Parts: sequence; C-alpha cells; structure tokens
Amino acid sequence: GLIAGKVYERRTDELYAADAGVEDAVWKIQHQAAGVWNLTKCYPSTNYTITNVNGKDVTVTITYLINEPIYPTYHYRVVSTATGDGSGTQIEAYVASVYGDYSGITNQVITSRGEIDGLKQSDVNPSQGEHAPAANYTGDWPTADELAQYYWRDVEEEDPYAFGTIDINGVSQELGPLYRDGELEILNSSNTPATLTLTGTIYITGDTLIGKNGKDFTLNLNGHTIFVESASADPQKALWIGGKCTIIGPGVIIAIGDIYFEPNIEAGMTEPIFVMSVEGTTTLMPGGDFYGAVAGSVEVDLQPGTSLNYPEEGFGDLNFPGCSGAQLVYSIASWDISQQ
Repeated sequence: GLIAGKVYERRTDELYAADAGVEDAVWKIQHQAAGVWNLTKCYPSTNYTITNVNGKDVTVTITYLINEPIYPTYHYRVVSTATGDGSGTQIEAYVASVYGDYSGITNQVITSRGEIDGLKQSDVNPSQGEHAPAANYTGDWPTADELAQYYWRDVEEEDPYAFGTIDINGVSQELGPLYRDGELEILNSSNTPATLTLTGTIYITGDTLIGKNGKDFTLNLNGHTIFVESASADPQKALWIGGKCTIIGPGVIIAIGDIYFEPNIEAGMTEPIFVMSVEGTTTLMPGGDFYGAVAGSVEVDLQPGTSLNYPEEGFGDLNFPGCSGAQLVYSIASWDISQQ
C-alpha cells in the first residue's frame, strides 16, 4: 500500500505539473508572448521547458494549426510533458478561440450576410460611402455558441429567474443581471407609465416579448445588453419588441433567431443601439428616429418610413465583441492524458 501510495503521489505531481504547462501555454497564446506571436504555417511550432514544477521538469510544445484544414475549429495544439523519477505524464490539449473582434459588423448602418430590403422606402443615413449599408457581407460573423459564451459570463453566477413574465405594473424599477431559462415576456399592465432600467445583461434562452402587450412603458437599456438565445424563425420570432415600449439607449439587442423591432424611440435620443439577428432576419419598424446599426444574417428588412442613422461617435464600449475593444480570447477545447 505504501508503494502504491508513492506511485499515486508521483503520478499526481506529474499530472499537476503537466497541467501547469498547459495553463502556461494558454497564457502565452492569449498574450501572444515571445515564441508564440510569430508562429506561422511555415514555422508552426515552438517549445520550451519549465523547471521544478512539483519537483518535475515540464516540456511544452505549442503548434499553430489555424491554416491546417484537418483542424478547422482549433487554433493551437499544446503538448505538455512532466517527467521525473523514470516516469512521465503528458497532456495534449487543443486550444480554440471563444470569441473574436466583430466590430466590422457595427461599422455599417446596416449589415447583412444576405439582402437588405426596403432601402428605397426608408430614410437611411448615410446611404453611400463610409458606414453605408453593406449587403452580402463577407466579413467575420459570430456563431451562436460564441455569443452565448460571451454573454453567459455576465450571468453565470445568477440564480435562474423562475417566472415567464415580468410585469412592472406602473412602478419604475431596475433589472439585471438576469438569467431566464425559458420564454419571457416583459410588460406594463398599469395605465401609469413607468421606466424599466437595465443594470446588467439580460440573458434569455426562449422566445421573448417586450412591450408587445399591455400598456406603455420606457425601457432604458442604460448601456447594457439583451441577449436571446432562441433560434426561432418565421412565423415565430425569437425576439419581438413592440410599440408599447419606448426605448432609450445606448445598448445592445441580440437574438440568435428572427427579430421584430418596432418600439418607439424617445424623441431626440441619439445614443446608439445595436440590433442583431445572428442566424435569422432583422425586421425594423421603429417609431421615431433610430440611431445605431442593424444586422441580420438572412436579411435585414426595413419597413416603409423607417428612419435609421449611424451614430456620429460610433459605439464606444458597448457590450459586443469589438465595440468594447474585446480581444480574441482562447480556451481549452479538448484535453487528453497519457502516462509513460
């Protein structure tokens, strides 16, 4: 038993040491440290040794994979081997990006990977030149999983909201961060106008209605984000923001599926709002002058009379990858152990 215990202890020390090598490599990748920033397809690998980790020597090899078609979803392979006392433990890990910089999408007043309908019946500024509408966009576009991970970090410590309705009932109040695993409707059932002010990210997994029913109220995005993970498409919308709601910016509104956006815009409000359907259609019919940008994967549909303006000062530090200067973030996608 004593012999077995010593072997187990030695193996455990090796495992922890090898894991430390992987974590060190991920840190170097994340910060594009010396030996990593200049890896290319022609010079894809670098290796180094860390001494005296739990009394073990750790050899780490980082290999650049981004241009290799057999590894389409991974960016790097990390092999970390801890050796000592005639044995060794090796960890092979693949590292992928969690999210990137998608500020190119917010650089146009309208961005669509497909068509843009209704331009001739709408007032879109600018219509040409810098920040003009961009149909058939071929730049980087986030996946649903990337954005889910990006916004999950804002609510992961929140207890799930248990109810399918938030009724402010004529009382001005604050909301967020909030996580709702299911459908959600936000409304005001009272004739008394009130304001709902966001104080964090609102993350909803199911179809969402805001101000489509009930009485008038104001939604102050207050610089925060509404993220709807639902992928519902026509005729069911993932997110519908109706005319019973008056919106104040700045803020970000994203759904994986179709969006129908028809709230009132507070008169004189020029703070930017970014509205995006990641995999579906964004239909825009706001009541008032909208300042911001709109994006839709399948298409963007402007209803007649829409007034859409690109903000003079851009989007600042809004909570969208790129607007806040977000850098590419890497995580360990797979992790495998072998022992010698």
